[in-house]
Amino acid sequence: MKMEEILQNRSNGKCELCGSAESVQLYSVLPQDNRTADNSIMVCSKCQVQIDKKAPLDQEHWKCLTETMWSEVPGIQVTAWRMLNRLRAESWATDQLDMLYLDDETLAWAKATGDHESDGTVDLHLDANGNQLLQGDTVILTRSLDVKGTSLNAKMGTVVKNIRLVEDNTEQIEGKIEGQVIVILTKYVRKQGN
Repeated sequence: MKMEEILQNRSNGKCELCGSAESVQLYSVLPQDNRTADNSIMVCSKCQVQIDKKAPLDQEHWKCLTETMWSEVPGIQVTAWRMLNRLRAESWATDQLDMLYLDDETLAWAKATGDHESDGTVDLHLDANGNQLLQGDTVILTRSLDVKGTSLNAKMGTVVKNIRLVEDNTEQIEGKIEGQVIVILTKYVRKQGN
């Protein structure tokens, strides 16, 4: 039986964190040497984007952890512990953390990514107007830009389709202008349609 089938059966096709049945998929709780049923869980897309810090934390959504943190599955325990730590500014999350017990090995795994030290803020790629930019979006340049190392001058109003987000720098995106892939600062673009 494949891993995903095992987890589908264990979760009854629902997110193992919030119980949603929409857009549920396999999620590997990092770090791990090899994928097992203990270190993998089924999560919905809403949980996943917040776990991966691709969307702001919705503290109301995460109140589901008051029940799911009691799971016997180590991957669920680790994810619950990490998310409760990111929400520790909320009194209900602090109360749950005080009650949650992880054995030494599971606690070491939970701390391994350093995610528990996060304050819950999320670094998102935002355009000049504060709108969130996503992979594949179309943007418009808000000023003319000289591209270093080339004679290319990208004019204000130029449309850049199918952008890519620079993973380790939320102030930069990549886009193709006149056949060249260039890095563009997010403060010089606005999302099309906004």
